[in-house]
Amino acid sequence: MSALTGTGYRRFEAGFGGYRIRLRARSVVVGIALAAAVIALAVVSLGLGSYALDPAQVLTAFAGGGTELDRTVVLEWRLPRTLAAVALGALLAVSGALFQTVTRNPLASPDILGLSNGAFAGMLLTLTLVSSSWPALTIGAVVGGVSVALVIGALARRGGVQGFRLIVIGIGISAMLASLNTWMLLQVELETAMFASAWGAGSLNGITAAPLGGALACAVPLLVGAAVLVPRLRQLDLGDDVAAATGARPALVRSAALLLGVGLVSIATAVVGPIAFIALAAPQIARRLARTPYLSLTLAALVGALLLLASDVIAQHLLPVVLPAGVVTVTLGGIYLVVTIIQEIRRRA
Repeated sequence: MSALTGTGYRRFEAGFGGYRIRLRARSVVVGIALAAAVIALAVVSLGLGSYALDPAQVLTAFAGGGTELDRTVVLEWRLPRTLAAVALGALLAVSGALFQTVTRNPLASPDILGLSNGAFAGMLLTLTLVSSSWPALTIGAVVGGVSVALVIGALARRGGVQGFRLIVIGIGISAMLASLNTWMLLQVELETAMFASAWGAGSLNGITAAPLGGALACAVPLLVGAAVLVPRLRQLDLGDDVAAATGARPALVRSAALLLGVGLVSIATAVVGPIAFIALAAPQIARRLARTPYLSLTLAALVGALLLLASDVIAQHLLPVVLPAGVVTVTLGGIYLVVTIIQEIRRRA
C-alpha cells in the first residue's frame, strides 16, 4: 500500500494482483469510526432490557461464558433484533444512495418516492387475499415495491429520467398509495388490521432469525450487483457524454441502479415495514462526514446501520412508552427533510 496526495486530500493506493484501489484517508478513518460506533451500540443494546446486562457480561455470553440465562437472553432473544437493525438499516441506506446518485438529488429516496408505501400495499393485498406466511408477505411486498417503481419510471421517462420529475411523480404516487393502504386497513378484520398497522409503523418487534436470514440471503446478490456498479456510477458523475465516451451506457446504468435500489428497500420493508428517514438521510450524512464529492455505498451502509439501531434503542428504552422504531425515524426524518429543503432553496437561489 502506498500513500498519495493530490486534489486537496490524502489517499492510499492498494494493489491486489492486477487490481488496484484508491482509498481516501478521511473515508477510511470515518468508516472505521462508524464501524466501531455500530459495534459499541450493538453491545450496549444487547444488554438493555428488564434483564439488564453490562457490556462485559454481553461479551462473555458471546464467548460462551456466563450463565445459561445470559446466553439465552443475548444470543436467542436480543441478537436477532439487533442484527436486523444493523443489516436492514444498511440495506435502506444503500438503496437511498443508489437513488440519490442516479437522480443527483438529495431528496430522492425510496420512502419519498412511495416505494415503501408500494411494498406496504403489496403486503396488505397478500395478507388479505393470499396468506399470512412470511414468504408470501415478503413476495407480496417485493412485488408491490417493484410495481410502483415501474409505474413511476414509466410516468417519469419522458425526456429521460430526471430527478425533479421523478420526485414529484413519486410524491403523488406515495400519497395515493397511503390513502389506498388506509382504506384497505378499514376493510379488513380488526386482528388483521392491528397486525398490519403495527408492521406499517416500521417495527423490529418479533424479529426472528428465519425471516432475517431469508432477507439477507435475497439481499446479498443485490449488494454485490451494487458494488460492481460503483465504477459506472462514478463515470455518470462526469456527465452522460463523457460517461458514454469512456465505455459506460448511462441509461442502462441508471436502470440497473434503480432496480437494485428497489429490490433492497422492498426486502427491508418486507421484514420491518416502511422505515422512513434512513434511506433519505444516511447517504448525505456519510458524504458530509467523509467530505467526498460522491456518495459512498459502504459509508452510507454504516451510517444507516447506526441510525436504525440508535432509533430502535431510543424507541425501546429511552422514551416514556415503548414505540416502533419507525415512529422515531419519522420524527427525525421530518426535521431533516425540512432542513434539507431549506438548504436546497438557498443553494438554488
